[in-house]
Amino acid sequence: MKMRMGAVIVALGLGAYAAMNSIYTVSEVEQAIITQFGKPVGEPITTAGLKLKVPFIQDVNPIDKRVLEWDGSPSDMPTKDKLYISVDLFARWRITDPLQYFLRLRDERSAQSRLDDILGSETRNAVAKHELIEIIRTTKDRVPLRDSLLTDEERKQDIGALVPITKGRALVEQEIFAAAAEKVRVFGIELLDIRFKRINYNESVRPKIYDRMISERRQIAERFLSEGNGEAARIRGNRVRDLNKIQSEAYRQVEEIRGLADAKATEIYSAAYNQSPEAVGFYEFTRTMQAYRLMIAEDTTLLLSTESDLFKFLKGMDPDIGAGLPHDSPATGNDIVRNE
Repeated sequence: MKMRMGAVIVALGLGAYAAMNSIYTVSEVEQAIITQFGKPVGEPITTAGLKLKVPFIQDVNPIDKRVLEWDGSPSDMPTKDKLYISVDLFARWRITDPLQYFLRLRDERSAQSRLDDILGSETRNAVAKHELIEIIRTTKDRVPLRDSLLTDEERKQDIGALVPITKGRALVEQEIFAAAAEKVRVFGIELLDIRFKRINYNESVRPKIYDRMISERRQIAERFLSEGNGEAARIRGNRVRDLNKIQSEAYRQVEEIRGLADAKATEIYSAAYNQSPEAVGFYEFTRTMQAYRLMIAEDTTLLLSTESDLFKFLKGMDPDIGAGLPHDSPATGNDIVRNE
């Protein structure tokens, strides 16, 4: 009796274990492939819920059906214009044919490795077929900014200008997407989207880019320096011209004033001469005395002719008048006058 009870318990235990092994669940975010001795059997399980399988000989292989992420490592690659850039790409994908996916790749790790190969290869091909500016600029319709310091002549010379854009980064991404989507479809994978996450200049390229930027800045600086030198020369020329003009005007005004003064003096002299000959004689006398004062100093010897205008007042001078002259006057005892 005890042996029978033990057998029943063992049978029940085995039955429960077998029942538990034959029941499995599929979540909302999964799909499953049933394999028997390692080979897929039946159709993929794509609906969520409680499912049955043959216990012990069949296994459940869950496969994610959510949108998955692929994030590639930055890779250096050359552009069409032989400039090396570091490209960092990411993509979104999902499994649409779980059976094909299971047969070709088995797991997500293998899928990520295959995506590395395919997307990396297509990215290299696309980058190598386009100029650097095509990958940097978003679209061909976007107008690049131009330095406001550039003149119209420098713009005509394409200083700081970019090469013409025919596609832009968005179309390059579409090219990579179209080429890679065909190749990953055979693995039961649908490629949803790809994007350039980051594009950097390679270390060997950066000095060339910086040199070009420095050259453009230096050319603009030289233009400013040339314009400054020209403006300085113009200002100096204007200064010299204005100075000469001012001096010329001043000289003209001086001569005009001098001419007016001489004319006025002549007019006064003429009027005085016509009115009173005595006044003219007195004027000549005072002017001659002023001339003596300027001409004669101490220890001065004058050699005058008796016909000289300067001598006529000395010849007829009264000694009393000479005694009343200043010390530095021409009639002092220190003066020697010789009559020739």
